[in-house]
Amino acid sequence: MKTLYALLVTCILCISCAQPQKSVSPTATVITDITIIDVVSGKELPSQHVVIDSGKIKKITAQMEDLTSYSTIIDGKGKYLIPGLAEMHAHIPPPSSSAAHIEETLFLYLSNGITTIRGMLGHSEHLRLRERAASGDLLSPRIYTASPSLNGNSVKTKEEAIAKVTAYQKEGFDFLKIHPGIQREVFDQVVATANEVGIPFAGHVPVAVGVRHAIESNYAAIDHVDGFLEGLVPESANVKPEDNGFFGYNFTPLADVTKINELVTLSRKHTIWIVPTQSLYERWFAPITASELLKDPEMKYMPASTLANWKARKGQYTTDNPDFNEPQWQQFNDIRKQLIKALQDDGHGILLGSDAPQLFNVPGFSIHHEIDGMTKAGLTPLQILQSGTINPAKFFSAEDEYGAIKEDLSADLVLLDNNPLEDAKYLKNVAGIFVKGHWLSREAIAKRLSEIAKVRAGK
Repeated sequence: MKTLYALLVTCILCISCAQPQKSVSPTATVITDITIIDVVSGKELPSQHVVIDSGKIKKITAQMEDLTSYSTIIDGKGKYLIPGLAEMHAHIPPPSSSAAHIEETLFLYLSNGITTIRGMLGHSEHLRLRERAASGDLLSPRIYTASPSLNGNSVKTKEEAIAKVTAYQKEGFDFLKIHPGIQREVFDQVVATANEVGIPFAGHVPVAVGVRHAIESNYAAIDHVDGFLEGLVPESANVKPEDNGFFGYNFTPLADVTKINELVTLSRKHTIWIVPTQSLYERWFAPITASELLKDPEMKYMPASTLANWKARKGQYTTDNPDFNEPQWQQFNDIRKQLIKALQDDGHGILLGSDAPQLFNVPGFSIHHEIDGMTKAGLTPLQILQSGTINPAKFFSAEDEYGAIKEDLSADLVLLDNNPLEDAKYLKNVAGIFVKGHWLSREAIAKRLSEIAKVRAGK
């Protein structure tokens, strides 16, 4: 009996040894000994190993098998891993731009850890860019794109509203872009048709519509905190809405900040996301001079003609504008910061977006100016991090695709030199980026940026 038992054990061991060991994919990459930032809980998960393959996060573990099986190993010791960021108010160059310029702009976003962009002024060609980015044919952030602008010139009648909204939905745009100038009855038709065909809408609040009616119409997102300052002006002031100036600046002395809670509560009730684009107000429409802004190192990535245009336009809005004065701007900006903080604390949610490329907002780099503005408004590093990761995933109903670091999610990841939970400014200290599993090292990013700078300098 003992002899039979021994033979049985020997056979089992032989069979076990004969079983092929699970091999490591030759395309797999492992990040070793990294601290993962859980953007949902705000917890730090130290000493983790992350396996990436075929564009996905395949494994997260504190215990790793023999690392010699991996052909690509990235040392994460002392570094931090976050999901890729989203720029929720981006602009993609129009199709009249060269293919090289479009690709360079998309890389500028990527270079700063932005792996998702929400294009806010769409064109049918951007739909093709979206598909190329999704397939991996184009090195680019994930693209969501708005329709062409719906404004007071492009939709003047209800009939035009029905026709254009229906056409944009059929063409496959992700959402409608609302711009100023639409009359209220036409806007209401845009909303009715959008709801009927099933396409969301977002953007500006037309003056004739007003922020309260806009919120009650269920925007997916209101950008720039547009219309909110006007909504703080008492009816007894008897102002002409069209005299509001730059996002309500002219009405600043009339604003009643005690009305903030009402607007915030209304936005929460109607689940309105907010994209502050605060960097516009602290760079373009601000007392700082164009000469100072042009000293920022990222300006070397923009064409000289663009920089000259930015300088001229800034003067028209500030130094050459007789209605602009610094004390009123400070009051205006203080009210904006109160609104942003209240919308974060008691509203539905904030989305990270800077409006690039806009005046002195260089794609990718401007997101860090936005982060600085959000910090000044009182948001915590975790809240800022969430606004650029898990919140955009929620906005697009894509939490099962990206926005966090979990197995089976897309490998859109950023390695950072410092802990972003200590200070949100550390989000600019990028050590490397994964774009759908494609690794861009710090050195590769620097090399490509250098090439773009040389093109801009005409070298």
